[in-house]
Amino acid sequence: MKFICTQSELNTHLSLVSRAVPSRPSHPVLANVLVAVDEATQRVTMTGFDLSLGVQTVFPAQVEAGGRLTLPAKLLSDIVSRLPAGDVTVSNEDNEAIAILTCAAGSYKVRGMDASEYPELPTLETSEVAHLPVDALIDGLRGSLFATSADESKQVLTGVHLAVESDSLEFAATDGHRLAVVQTPMDREGGSVAETGDARLDVTVPGKALRELERMLQMPQAGAAIAVRFDHSQLVIQWDNQQLTSRLLEGQYPNYRQLIPQQFAVQMTVDRRSFASALERIAVLADQRNSIVKLELDALNQELVLSVDAQDVGSAREAIAAQISGDDLEAAFNVKYLLEGLKALPANEVQMQFNTSTSPAILTPLGGVKMTYLVMPVQIRN
Repeated sequence: MKFICTQSELNTHLSLVSRAVPSRPSHPVLANVLVAVDEATQRVTMTGFDLSLGVQTVFPAQVEAGGRLTLPAKLLSDIVSRLPAGDVTVSNEDNEAIAILTCAAGSYKVRGMDASEYPELPTLETSEVAHLPVDALIDGLRGSLFATSADESKQVLTGVHLAVESDSLEFAATDGHRLAVVQTPMDREGGSVAETGDARLDVTVPGKALRELERMLQMPQAGAAIAVRFDHSQLVIQWDNQQLTSRLLEGQYPNYRQLIPQQFAVQMTVDRRSFASALERIAVLADQRNSIVKLELDALNQELVLSVDAQDVGSAREAIAAQISGDDLEAAFNVKYLLEGLKALPANEVQMQFNTSTSPAILTPLGGVKMTYLVMPVQIRN
């Protein structure tokens, strides 16, 4: 095995696949990345896999000899990231599981393991295929991932539910306290809904896998659409020369649509940045006690009053202009949930709708991506 590429290219692709390498591998070889070199195509394929999440990337190189080898991900990354800019030659001699990295500054030897021990990424023999626009995926992930649960015991709530309908792609995430739903329109020409019959994407994907996908999609893309293949247990996402493989979460995702009220008694329109800035300031005191902020909608004066009372610490009160229709209303919320929702809403102005101080409140952007953010109020003792 022998190939030559630039330090920056090697470092970029190594960083991508290393994110799928487990910190505590169940088998020693899983702490490695698989490096496969093809002389015929003059390409190098790198793979990281933790048996649940797999990341694979392919890049061109000057290949003098093909071969396959697994190398320790962390050690290799630490070395490559510190090498000087310029060409790097990666080779191994006498078919030994030792890679030699040579650059202008010198050479390094890294001991690896035989590639035969590395598990194969899952393949989907019979699967459905959907083509999704890159922009739609990015918008959906930004507007939903933050609302997933961090509690692994909640299983299906740690993921994002993806559903493709005839003309839209829907993302939904909830942790039991708030719900984020994003609907992005499908481009029937640029990204067909399905390539095989009546394929309908309706799966729940682990949040960890989608966070890696979001990072990968930030890199410059040559294509406008992404191919998503899925069956009952696996999801394979492919674009350009990259691939992400993930197991799907088992279990029935909650019927979140029935949680969203269709009618409201009170409605408020407010500048998103002003609302978020006031919350960030007032959150300093809210965090000192219970992270609770009280909202008072004053219809007469057309203003929103935010207040915090942290016993034995202090209190705060701010008022910002708002357009309010309906009666006055008071409700209390977890300040973190409000802030995260406001940061995800892609608009200058947002609308917040209520029925009572104890029923769910809905935030939506005015313009831009179609997003609904539901947040449950909290009850506070006077």
